[in-house]
Amino acid sequence: MNDLTEVNLRAPYLIFIGDVKEKLYAKTGLGIIQWRPELVAGQLRFPGCLVDMGVPELSIEDAVTAGVKSLIIGVAPVGGTIPDVWWKTIEQAAMAGLDIVCGLHLKLADASAIAAAAEKSGARLIDVRNPPKNIPVGSGKKRQGKRLLMVGTDCAVGKKYSALAMEQALNNRGLKSTFRATGQTGIMIAGVGVPIDTVVADFISGTAELVSPDNDPEHWDVIEGQGSLFHPGYAGVSLGLLHGSQPDAIIVCHDPSREHMGGMPGYSLPTVRDCIDRNILEGQLTNPAIQCVGICVNTSMLSDKERESYLRNLANEVNLPCVDPLIQGCDEIVTQIKNKYDCNTGS
Repeated sequence: MNDLTEVNLRAPYLIFIGDVKEKLYAKTGLGIIQWRPELVAGQLRFPGCLVDMGVPELSIEDAVTAGVKSLIIGVAPVGGTIPDVWWKTIEQAAMAGLDIVCGLHLKLADASAIAAAAEKSGARLIDVRNPPKNIPVGSGKKRQGKRLLMVGTDCAVGKKYSALAMEQALNNRGLKSTFRATGQTGIMIAGVGVPIDTVVADFISGTAELVSPDNDPEHWDVIEGQGSLFHPGYAGVSLGLLHGSQPDAIIVCHDPSREHMGGMPGYSLPTVRDCIDRNILEGQLTNPAIQCVGICVNTSMLSDKERESYLRNLANEVNLPCVDPLIQGCDEIVTQIKNKYDCNTGS
């Protein structure tokens, strides 16, 4: 895994989300708080911000006093840029000696004021979206070990959360597994991975092969998915990741509260069944034995009664385990995997 992007972040963190209006665009900060809460000291927001991540409010001065070491830019807006009005706060943090961590489509050092402040204070500027060099074109060659890829009916429907929950559930049941990060937030959580949406299109499948190399025959790489085959903006990265991952199994991730594709009001969401079928069809190019083993559903917008009914009906419709991974866990899907793949764990 030496060719992958590695980050060594200094904790504790201050998560900066500026004035974002939707949780969808604060998913980096929310993901870090969900999976690495012990490393987060607080959040920094502007007046008018409509997202509250449920951690203490800290100014730059408060953060320095509290011993914070890194300011993480916790947003993932369409286009991956930072609003002009945010830069002064980032400069203030760099001047105060906080490392600046960014997972967007830009280079912090290109902002002269930020670079000057960091040089003066000794702060580090950490760009997470740095793809490895000399990536090969995908070979399509079968690799040893097993692979489980998260796919989605849309972007930002819980693929990263589902992958992390699945890794935890597989390990708890005695199955060897490793979370493989393919996006900036996943890399910040895992410390290693590849920001696959920064890779030149011809090399996406080759990058996916690097992310999940040969392993023990019974080991599961749990691969963070990206985008959706149905999204007109991001289907390309989804297809390359699907081909390069050569997954033995996929899990479809879905948010039933969505009225349309993220950022695309003119495009409706596919059904879960359509998503299963399309991913199986496309995935068969590099792994003819690909199967769907379950559905992970973000039911945070449903009541307990609605959740139970929705998951039960969906499970009957697709004849697969359907769970909310953060509320119910993924044990049903792990059982499905053990049964389908004759996993020998003794548990």
